[in-house]
Amino acid sequence: MTKKTKFAALAAAAIVASAGTASAQDCPIKVGVLHSLSGSMAISETTLKDVMLMLVEQQNAKGGLLGCQLEAVVVDPASDWPLFAEKARELLTVNEVDVIFGNWTSVSRKSVLPVIEELNGLLFYPVQYEGEESSRNVFYTGAAPNQQAIPATDYFLEELGVEKFALLGTDYVYPRTTNNILESYLISKGIAKEDIFVNYTPFGHSDWATIVADVVALGADGKQVGVISTINGDANIGFYKELAAAGVSAEDIPVVAFSVGEEELSGLDTSELVGHLAAWNYFMSADTPANAEFITAWKAFAGEDRVTNDPMEAHYIGFNMWVNAVTAAETTDVDTVRSAMYGQEFPNLTGGTAVMLPNHHLAKPVLIGEIRADGQFDIITQTPEVEGDAWTDYLPESAVLTSDWKELGCGMYNTETKTCVQLTSNY
Repeated sequence: MTKKTKFAALAAAAIVASAGTASAQDCPIKVGVLHSLSGSMAISETTLKDVMLMLVEQQNAKGGLLGCQLEAVVVDPASDWPLFAEKARELLTVNEVDVIFGNWTSVSRKSVLPVIEELNGLLFYPVQYEGEESSRNVFYTGAAPNQQAIPATDYFLEELGVEKFALLGTDYVYPRTTNNILESYLISKGIAKEDIFVNYTPFGHSDWATIVADVVALGADGKQVGVISTINGDANIGFYKELAAAGVSAEDIPVVAFSVGEEELSGLDTSELVGHLAAWNYFMSADTPANAEFITAWKAFAGEDRVTNDPMEAHYIGFNMWVNAVTAAETTDVDTVRSAMYGQEFPNLTGGTAVMLPNHHLAKPVLIGEIRADGQFDIITQTPEVEGDAWTDYLPESAVLTSDWKELGCGMYNTETKTCVQLTSNY
């Protein structure tokens, strides 16, 4: 054998060995599922685990991805915020997942964030949140405040004539930050600070009699009162039951909720909640062919009695965008997939098209729905697609910030100083 042929043989052998190693490493493609299956948030998060299993099964039925089957790796962080970080680390280092779909509460997301950034993981976060964040390792497929909280508040002001506001929330970062934004926004709209009542309760709170009585008392002067609810998890059950027990109807004091959808209402007697509101980017009652197909597939997978909701649609959009980005990138490498995500488009379930923006947020429509007696929602308003804003215009320190990971490579770019502020402590 000549030196030339010997070299060629060795090179060919190296290529074969390398290909074998890559194949063993890359297949199956592992999808981490990080949702609470126990504890106070299981009422909301269990169904998100289930929809991820359905999406993985559907993709495998199409032939998988990059010649590989997908494998869902499910963990239960049990509504325990520090445990979310431990489970995220486990997914990335032990299970070696290629992507994670997960979290509901912002406190759980912020627990996971340092781990995701340290290990350069990729998280798709499907729930409405307070904004004020933009990480290179997270795609936020739920609503930012300008895609939910602000439009809902405008509806109260402009359509219902609400003059006094009760901002009721669970005591953690999402309600507190959202209510700070809303309080500033309401004051800018001429609502007096003394006409804004703010109250926080712990996760799982069950004794709502005093708080509901305080809300009712706000209207003693004859002004119209409205409740903006950032109450999360199973505490909503007690809150709505107390409203009904106190004889408070939607005509008396309308409630608009940001964390109550079809799944949360499925365990309640909704006959006395008719007319109360929720603001989301999707409702199960959306009358489109895409939604009808999604609901049919979901019921076939999970059972005829199961409902769909907004965060499920966010996972549906995020998962399919990730699949398309991986296909375009021809790899699951996080940095390469991230670049392929910008500008990704995918049909949403309400008749429009979701678009991934350079700030890692989606362009999404805003829907407001009224609760029906059957636990579904009548959609009473729907906007065209609204671009998600990572940094609100209604807090002075945030109004000067923008996020652009595609061109500027920065999640906190100060438009006045023209500098990138990299403050991981903000996360």
